[in-house]
Amino acid sequence: MSKSADLRINDQSYSLDIITGTEQEQAIDVSNLRKESKFITFDDGYGNTGSCESSVTYIDGDSGILRYRGYDITELAEKSNFLETCHLLLYGELPTADELGLLEQRISKFANLPDEVLSTINALPSSAHPMAVLSCGLQALGGAFPELATNDRKKDIENFDDAAALIISATRSITASRYRHQHGKPIIPSDSSKGYCDNFLSMMFSSETGQSGVPEQVSNALDLIFLLHADHEQNCSTSTCRMIASGGANPFASVAGATSALWGPLHGGANMAVIRMLNEIHESGDDGSRFVESAKLGKSRLMGFGHRVYRNYDPRAKILKSACDDALEALGVSSPILEIARKLEEVALQDPYFIQRKLYPNVDFYSGIILQALGFPTDTFTVLFAIGRTPGWLAHWREIALTGKKIHRPRQIYQGSNLRSYTPLSER
Repeated sequence: MSKSADLRINDQSYSLDIITGTEQEQAIDVSNLRKESKFITFDDGYGNTGSCESSVTYIDGDSGILRYRGYDITELAEKSNFLETCHLLLYGELPTADELGLLEQRISKFANLPDEVLSTINALPSSAHPMAVLSCGLQALGGAFPELATNDRKKDIENFDDAAALIISATRSITASRYRHQHGKPIIPSDSSKGYCDNFLSMMFSSETGQSGVPEQVSNALDLIFLLHADHEQNCSTSTCRMIASGGANPFASVAGATSALWGPLHGGANMAVIRMLNEIHESGDDGSRFVESAKLGKSRLMGFGHRVYRNYDPRAKILKSACDDALEALGVSSPILEIARKLEEVALQDPYFIQRKLYPNVDFYSGIILQALGFPTDTFTVLFAIGRTPGWLAHWREIALTGKKIHRPRQIYQGSNLRSYTPLSER
């Protein structure tokens, strides 16, 4: 027997279906409510609204659970890697050796940017933020490969394998090429003998004569950051990607739009805010204790703690904490702000103020420290978030392309002026 909920509006009753997910999440289906009653639901910020049914990622924020396609994030972080996880997100299953090899070949093939894309990103003003460069570069990339960006849904689905590999590969190439151009350094070509992260680090930081490589722990830490950021359900940027895709836009346009959504300081810019906070604490001579007390009084804001979804310790933060120690040890880096970060975490996890409010460290808390130690400028942190999130965006684009039937079109409650008559300019 199907379950339903009864809604009473004034003297009229409406029967609404109840949808149950595979993890027993339940939702009241109001998709026909306006048609039947002329009423809509109101949920500012969509915190209580399910915008879609998806099979990509499952989150239980109260229990601190994050799963990609059914696989727990902790197990993936321990046993998998970023490119294998890309395949999992894009296609729903872990790859065979042959499938993984094919994905790696496609990504390697597309690693060097076409000249017109390089010209486009380097023509942007020197003051352009790296996120603006990435978004612009993705649009230029679609222009350079028009056969992969047709806005014909059938053709874009047929060409998805190449388009996805191109975008996943080019996000790091755009980032590295722009960085080197800004610093007056020649572009380092892709090296197909290197792994995804080793190659990226080489394209960013190598000398013209090349380098022997980076410590394995360092490359692993970056790979882990990408893996942990690869998808996170219906957040601001992913929902933006799905909305753009619902109109029939190609993957390049959809991911470029998602990139712009991620740029916001309340979304992808949080790890930059953590570094700024830790630097300010260090410069003040505080070990973190005074800052915690200031935050409790509302005089300061403790960045990197708490999350819109998680009401528990962000499972990604636990994983990155260990990786952070390993990477800094391999680099021989002694980070005073890491000691402050540890002190903040120690105090906050024992203080009733933070425990009662469930303010636990999130993934941004340690990722920024790792990225700074690797030598990435702070303004590229959000771009690195975008590189990691790209396979998730593409997985959601594909899901919309294969199953979506309607263009997304939210409703609103109008609160403006009522009907008015035009007043001539001379009478105003």
